[in-house]
Amino acid sequence: MSVASRGARSGDAPTSPGPVPVPVPVPVPVPVHLITGFLGTGKSSFIQALVAAKPADEHWAILVNEFGQVGIDQALFAGREDVSVKGLPGGCLCCQLAFVLQAGLVSLIHQTRPDRLIIEPSGLGHPAGLIDVLRSEGLASALALEEVITLLDPRALDDTRTREHGTFQDQLTLAGGVVLSKRDLASDQQLAAAHEFLAGMWPRKRWIGELGRADGESQPPQARMAGQEVALIDWLLSAERAPQRQGGGQVSAAHEDQPEISMPAAHRAARDRARLAQASDETSASGAMPLPGAPVIEQAEGLEHASLGWRIAASEVFDLDQLTQWLDGLPREWRIKGVFHTQDGWRSYNRANGRAELAPSSWREDSRLELIAPLDGQGQEQERMVAALPLEDSRQLNAALLACRSDGAARLFNFFGE
Repeated sequence: MSVASRGARSGDAPTSPGPVPVPVPVPVPVPVHLITGFLGTGKSSFIQALVAAKPADEHWAILVNEFGQVGIDQALFAGREDVSVKGLPGGCLCCQLAFVLQAGLVSLIHQTRPDRLIIEPSGLGHPAGLIDVLRSEGLASALALEEVITLLDPRALDDTRTREHGTFQDQLTLAGGVVLSKRDLASDQQLAAAHEFLAGMWPRKRWIGELGRADGESQPPQARMAGQEVALIDWLLSAERAPQRQGGGQVSAAHEDQPEISMPAAHRAARDRARLAQASDETSASGAMPLPGAPVIEQAEGLEHASLGWRIAASEVFDLDQLTQWLDGLPREWRIKGVFHTQDGWRSYNRANGRAELAPSSWREDSRLELIAPLDGQGQEQERMVAALPLEDSRQLNAALLACRSDGAARLFNFFGE
């Protein structure tokens, strides 16, 4: 008699069912949004506006990369329990910091368990190298790369040097969507020229939006598309409403038409120098704590630009009027960012293309200032670039910053250990 027939006989005890298999949950990859754009296009302000409009049930992680050494942008984000911010200053994510990016992302995701990850590369960063890192074997299964969003200040197209810059062009080429930022500062002719410029690009952009303040700097920015006001958060979530993500690297469907663009020679050279520096265990002073009368001061150069930065003890108080008057008088082509403890409270200072914005800041750790200036000989081969910094009068700059403190020059700053 077969086992089956024995089990079917009348009076036999029913066979007990085996254990019910428990389905193994498949980890859901974290959506990743790259917010790129050249220096001074308003990336941090755009991300702040996105955070203000984020879904209440989502926890976001934001990774901020800056070309300068001291890290200003991370200090500009107001502290929130539903947003975790990590800064990676001191170079470009695609090359100079590529070797710490992967470890930093793993740590950030493990510690914060975010529902969404926003990455803001430096304005000098080339997105191709960063995209390669996000698609690498160690991260591809955990991250879902959404479309790249690039910010473009329409006024930048009036500057031939910016318009012809390779990184500027590649940032726009790799973008799925483009935000024309600072719409309120551009003329109708500049806006029309920007739309015409983008219409001639390949692949065509999935969408083009405009962002600007309608009634002064105190009002939140307004998002517009095709002349109609839209919800700003839709720009971030639009790719997720497209066809489902494709397998093999967790790349959004928004990337299907993305062209293959390689890193420029200057970025590859910076990556190689970073590899050598890592091998020789070179260290930076960025982890040092500033003390009263002894700030941490760092400078660096690369990618045709130089930076000079300060981190100053929170107990040092600045005269806001003197400070802004001095900063406003620095060369127009310099990119300036800072957060300061002043007699009028904590204030952030952000200047691009000669126009400055001053706003309250929730940052309290220390005062910070970063100056970024183009190197002479821009456009030449990396090996032939002029070695002298345009910030070579850094001691004079330090003395001028010192004079802006509310107590004058009572205590000298310790400049580079002197």
